[in-house]
Amino acid sequence: MVNELYNMVDTLFVGRVIGGNAIGALVVVFPIQRIIAAISMMLAVGSSTFVARKNGEKDYEGIADVVKSGITLAFAIMIPLIILVYIFRDNILTMLGASDNILSYAHDYLSIIIFGSLFICMTTVMGYIMMALGNRRVTLVSTSLGAILNIIIDYILVVKLSYGVKGAAIATVVSQFTGFLYASYKFRNVSRTFNLSLGFNFKKEIIIGIVSVGFSAFIVEAEDGILLAILNNLLLNSVGDTGVIILGIISKVSMFMFITMLGIGSAMQPIAAYNLGAKNYKRLKKVVKETVIFAFITSAILWLGTIIFAEQIISLFVKEGYLVIESAKAFRVMVAVFPILSIYYVTIYYYQSLGRAKTSFLVSIFRQIIVMLPISLIMVKVFDLGALGVWLSYPIADFISGIFSIIMMKRAFNKLNDKVEEHELKSMDEDYSMKYHKEKRLGEDTI
Repeated sequence: MVNELYNMVDTLFVGRVIGGNAIGALVVVFPIQRIIAAISMMLAVGSSTFVARKNGEKDYEGIADVVKSGITLAFAIMIPLIILVYIFRDNILTMLGASDNILSYAHDYLSIIIFGSLFICMTTVMGYIMMALGNRRVTLVSTSLGAILNIIIDYILVVKLSYGVKGAAIATVVSQFTGFLYASYKFRNVSRTFNLSLGFNFKKEIIIGIVSVGFSAFIVEAEDGILLAILNNLLLNSVGDTGVIILGIISKVSMFMFITMLGIGSAMQPIAAYNLGAKNYKRLKKVVKETVIFAFITSAILWLGTIIFAEQIISLFVKEGYLVIESAKAFRVMVAVFPILSIYYVTIYYYQSLGRAKTSFLVSIFRQIIVMLPISLIMVKVFDLGALGVWLSYPIADFISGIFSIIMMKRAFNKLNDKVEEHELKSMDEDYSMKYHKEKRLGEDTI
């Protein structure tokens, strides 16, 4: 929730103070932010899954190697990326669907926001590693601290001092840096507890492992940005800036709805990985089952609330009445079957926790890349449905993905049942063997 608040708060303030074009600018920049968040999640999930598994195996030397490699990889990727994006920012923004009306706002926002990328990446990586080691509060506190500070600075710079999108960008970077300082302080305390020596390290096998396990998390985050960039261009060419602005508004509201399923799913991951490492398959099955149930119920409650109060929520972002009405109509179409996605995302996190990189990657790209992208292109280009074609592609893809994930989870549960049965039989054999040898020794002692 607090991660989404960064971009959502910026959108809310600039939308109310400046107007629709400013929202359009933030929508165009969003795919870049999503790619940065995707890299952060890839490194965080890859590192933390390895750490959780090695913690279950009590391999503390292995934990130190993973931590060092994860931090090294973060610096090696993020610094060159920041430099390249800054140099070619106008070319990138034009490719992402920025029109002449939007480009100047997007340029100002991206020129500042890009420098907070390293801070948000390091905060995410350190937070997830600490979560895997049992400290679950650091990520919450660091991101909450940053999000609250972002609201305060946004209000001062955007509303009171009229700094526009530049003020929103400055607020976000300052907030991200503050969260990074807190996470760094706590990370040092955890490293001392586990006697981890910090520093840079590049172990090829660990780096490959982090990237392969975390790559599906990268796709989950990045595909939002990739899809949004393509949809921006489709809407810009078919209905103009209005379509881009409406997509920006409803995507902010809909992304907020993912908080329960992503939060519960990501919380399950280190627990599942730990039990896999400890070979406690019965508890692993219980954790996954309860995660599916809780994720579905909570996302359904959130979905119902946003459906009922769509106009009221959307009116927080824009003042223009026609944008509120059109955005509410599009939003209700877009999230028509939303709760079923909870099972889909739990499936992704489950296969990540097992270290099944190929399977989790396949599931990760299924919804937005394999299904939604071609459907939206067909709806707009072939059937000429314009903006409606884009909105309809969401529930169609969500329904297909939900059915696919149910099939995948059913297969996973069948395999877990086999593992539990095999483990119980092995335990019975061991108990019988111990009892037999004990009775035999007792008989020999009697003789």
